[in-house]
Amino acid sequence: MKKEIAIVGLGKMGDNLRLRLEEKGWTVFGYDQNQEVTDSKSLAQLAARMTPPRIFWLLVPAGKAVDETIDELLKHTSKGDFIADSGNSFYKDSARRAEYLKPKGIRFLDVGISGGPGGARNGACLMIGGEQENFDALESLFRDVAREDAVRFFPGAGAGHFVKMVHNSIEYGMMQSLAEGFTILKQSPYRLDLKKVAEIYNRGSVIESRLVGWLRDAIEKYGPDFEGVSGAVGHTGEGEWTVKVAKEMGVKIKVLEEAYQFRVDSAKKPSWTGKILSALRNTFGGHSVK
Repeated sequence: MKKEIAIVGLGKMGDNLRLRLEEKGWTVFGYDQNQEVTDSKSLAQLAARMTPPRIFWLLVPAGKAVDETIDELLKHTSKGDFIADSGNSFYKDSARRAEYLKPKGIRFLDVGISGGPGGARNGACLMIGGEQENFDALESLFRDVAREDAVRFFPGAGAGHFVKMVHNSIEYGMMQSLAEGFTILKQSPYRLDLKKVAEIYNRGSVIESRLVGWLRDAIEKYGPDFEGVSGAVGHTGEGEWTVKVAKEMGVKIKVLEEAYQFRVDSAKKPSWTGKILSALRNTFGGHSVK
């Protein structure tokens, strides 16, 4: 496989992914609706610049945008081309898309990416679903994107996005526990330096983690009162999807469900705990704090 790829969607993740791959010797063609950042004026032009079999990596928002992008690409693809979707799509949508594309000869993979924009730039964690032979064909690509030993394949269309969906819900729960714990620390009878608390928690303690490190960075960036940070917390679809899927399975997920519900309720009931969550989302994912 020649080291040539198209990235559709040049936001924070897509642009950093492009830089990462170029450093690894890949020729990267990019398309984005924002004409200020795109280097192809249309998907048709993007496809025409490449030699089959082509690889199209989608980093567009989950849902309708993915289907619309795929349908437009189909006008310009040929049998044997690859489409990899990293838009945090619902896993059942990924399974449907794979089934839709297979008779057309288009090889589809669903690729969950964790690590935020920094991971896309410096080495991400990849959870990949689809058919084994399609993964094998692109394995070298995925290993060039990922940090060392951070690629795992899960057989079955939608499996990668299923693993990533649950990952994001676990992330909600872990972030919620940190936010609640630091709210208690903030309101304690002691005048605690929260940055120092985060630092010592991240020096060999049982809860040492990247999230604790990002919380320390957020406190340094915004101050212990998180001034200017919204107490209403943004959220994407994965938390809600996990809650619904768990109910379908009859699995109780009290922590994950309550962490998701906190974010929903925070739109009407912003809080200091919510400020921590918003600041954390900004620190590792570049999400708005407003």
